[in-house]
Amino acid sequence: MIEFLRLAPFYVLPFLVILTILVTVHELGHFWAGKAFGVAIDQFSIGFGRAIASFTDKTGVQWRLGWIPLGGYVRFAGDSNDASLPDGEDLEHLRKQIIEKYGPEAVHRYLHFKPLWQRAVVAAAGPAANFILAVVILTIMLSTLTLEHIRPIIGNVIPGTPAAAAGLRTGDLIKRADGHRIRDFKDFQIYVSLRAGQQITFDIERGGTPVVIKATPNRIVEKDKLTGAVHHFGQIGASSADGAAYGERLPLPQAAVEAVRTVGDRIGITLTYIGRIFSGQENGDQFSSVVGIANVSGAVTRDVVAHSNGFAEVIGNGVFVLTQLAVSLSIGLGFVNLLPIPVLDGGHLMFYAYEAIARKPVGAKIQEASFKVGLALVLGLMLFATWNDLQSLQVFKNLGGLFS
Repeated sequence: MIEFLRLAPFYVLPFLVILTILVTVHELGHFWAGKAFGVAIDQFSIGFGRAIASFTDKTGVQWRLGWIPLGGYVRFAGDSNDASLPDGEDLEHLRKQIIEKYGPEAVHRYLHFKPLWQRAVVAAAGPAANFILAVVILTIMLSTLTLEHIRPIIGNVIPGTPAAAAGLRTGDLIKRADGHRIRDFKDFQIYVSLRAGQQITFDIERGGTPVVIKATPNRIVEKDKLTGAVHHFGQIGASSADGAAYGERLPLPQAAVEAVRTVGDRIGITLTYIGRIFSGQENGDQFSSVVGIANVSGAVTRDVVAHSNGFAEVIGNGVFVLTQLAVSLSIGLGFVNLLPIPVLDGGHLMFYAYEAIARKPVGAKIQEASFKVGLALVLGLMLFATWNDLQSLQVFKNLGGLFS
């Protein structure tokens, strides 16, 4: 525990830098979409709390830097309630205020009076910006760096495991899993890890002959050597073949296509895990909070320092691994914000869908109640994920050791 506290800066600083960048990009997505539709914007803030610095540009937008680097926000003109979704009565009152102060021609510059599809685009633009950022970063990495890949060829099959029981053999080439194409051994590992206790149908190629094999992964509990966190995942007991690794750098167009596919796959992985939670196949103990993410950030930073020769190599390797972390976090941030929970962008889209069907905004009382429920859900999920991280890192056990 003392070591954990001593190394806290290595956990926190890289994470805060990445988080600030990703949230800024997210909010810029809303900002740019609003600007494209001519929406009046009052403020754009990086960070919360008292402003360290601020200025107002010629369009009237106040740009500010808050002293708490834990996010940011964009405030559109006319945002009068927490949900930024006034009901019919609020809209009429806002319309009168705008006309009295600026004239009737100014009404169309406020987000709440824009066509429904434009408001929906503005709400979705934040998550979209995070997905686009992930695609751009991955495209640059895939087209400029020679990255290691591992062909999905089976090397060793451990006796007494599901792989051995199913008849998997050394040299088998995994082509598909439940119809999903397997391009890399990592694809194979990820697919299996998400399906503990669930039978998987593998299409393999054995000596040029197609073979179908079915195996059910065992649930494994293992401590991560890098982060110290405990993970639960599925495993069938097969490793990759020697010599299956190769380096590859893709042409730019192909890199862009692969980047889009990768982002889509990661979103699919998240949906699969959530689906298994609702079906009772998982208990959600792998959901991670800022504690776990900061722990990963610090762990990879320390690992880079320990295995790099010289300052230049430390910087180069550090940028590489933290960029990979940024990609994962950007995808996660975009996904979470699309959840249909009031206070998130997905909640706004849910209300807009209702408005499209009912031809009127959601009532003020319903909005207020749903906002409170949504806030409670978000806070509950944060607490649940934080508890998972503290349990996984055995923080309570370590604290108990301090007083024993």
